[in-house]
Amino acid sequence: MRTAGFSPEKIEESEQKSEWAKWFFIQGWFGILGALKWLICRLVNVFKTLGSPPVARQGMFKWATKNTSLACENLMIAAEALGLNTCPMEWFDGRRLSKFLGLSPRHHEIVLVIAIGKKSPRHIDQPQWRRPLHATVEVL
Repeated sequence: MRTAGFSPEKIEESEQKSEWAKWFFIQGWFGILGALKWLICRLVNVFKTLGSPPVARQGMFKWATKNTSLACENLMIAAEALGLNTCPMEWFDGRRLSKFLGLSPRHHEIVLVIAIGKKSPRHIDQPQWRRPLHATVEVL
């Protein structure tokens, strides 16, 4: 923000928000703070519709995984728009890949691996078959 030319007031405001956000994601020993935040959200939800933000470790993992998947989708669409081919891959050895990339298994989780490149000129696309729309979708 400093190099982009934001005002000092905006930078200060963002720093304050990030300090508060840090406390929102801290779990505490044995997840006690996460459980306490969950209880507070449930109590507030009785009086005001708040939804259920991801306050516990498992909920934050789900939230982060979903957001990562959406970011990967955008990456794949952008690569295809640039004329590259993409392929998402699952069933990879996350432990070995983390070690190869120098990531800590305690702090990092590999959600998806995406291959990006150009198809070989010898590649022949196989014909695709799809079920008719009326056999799959019922319009109400």
